[in-house]
Amino acid sequence: MNEIIPEIRIEGRVVPFTRGAYTNTGGFTAATLEFTLPSTYGGFKKYWNKEVTLYANKHDNKPIFRGFVKRIKEDFNDITLYAQDVIGYMVLGGDSQKAVISLTDKENIDGLTVGNAVRKAIKLANLDTKINTDYIGDTTPLVSSSQPPLRGTLGLKDIIEQLMGRAIDNTGSIPRNNIIKVIDNGSASQLSIELEEDLDSADVKFVFDEYSNINDLRIINKKVPTIVLVNGDGVSGKFEHESAIDALDRNFLEVSNNNLKSPAECRDFAQKIFRANLTTQYEYSISSPNGVYLMENDVIRVETEDPRFSGNYRVRGKKIAFGTNSFTVGLNINKKPPTLTEFISRQDN
Repeated sequence: MNEIIPEIRIEGRVVPFTRGAYTNTGGFTAATLEFTLPSTYGGFKKYWNKEVTLYANKHDNKPIFRGFVKRIKEDFNDITLYAQDVIGYMVLGGDSQKAVISLTDKENIDGLTVGNAVRKAIKLANLDTKINTDYIGDTTPLVSSSQPPLRGTLGLKDIIEQLMGRAIDNTGSIPRNNIIKVIDNGSASQLSIELEEDLDSADVKFVFDEYSNINDLRIINKKVPTIVLVNGDGVSGKFEHESAIDALDRNFLEVSNNNLKSPAECRDFAQKIFRANLTTQYEYSISSPNGVYLMENDVIRVETEDPRFSGNYRVRGKKIAFGTNSFTVGLNINKKPPTLTEFISRQDN
């Protein structure tokens, strides 16, 4: 494997950082890059809102992060810069400063598919010069932005999350949602919609094992919902598993899916959610020297001596810590069934 030597550029110019940290928690949140420059280099330069790119290696043609400086902290010895990717433009500084648009009967996003509705909403927010949608694609299945129509003054990010939550693929044994994430084409950041990968059929991007490339591995045993209530379009259905209740306790989950039109559909969806959670209750956090190019929704394989924990997992988030002589990748991965944006969920202790 080639040695990883990261490179940071500001407006295309390489800068001599001393340390840095990249964080992407996934789930349509802004990825961040925090890095430090010596004050002798950066103390008198103006960096706010300048484009920053992070390359895993200087010869790469695409960065693993592209964003814009949003905060600067200077002290006597160095200057620390904090940058966010394009999703940061949707929430500029908390709820009071988030990008909002007013949807009315005259000006709206009605009658469009989710991909086209997201594109139009970004334009209505006057962010189409900042947030690129050339590669956005669309959801599987295609759904309409008019069911139901969105009205009122709403945050752009909230609108996108509501629209994404309407697209649920229910054709397999486990319901799958669609995700929207940032990808880079080498010259700009782009929003892209993807169907969540099927762990059984997706191509495995990387293999981790406890002997060669896992520095640290933590396992979380998630609580399995044993009583699932599904609310559909004016209907509802409930699934209970008595033997699982005896073994795992009474754990309650309530979800909403307006694509379901009958109590039978709701009950079927509820049992799929239960079975998906029952068989995929483990979550991993991996620290490794590998995986720098992995992205959210990529499928990897974990091999351990315990067969309960071995198998395919989706990448959910990634953290990278680096310095002049160090580089570590942290991955959050799971087999977790989709947490649909439209779901309203709670679990009793």
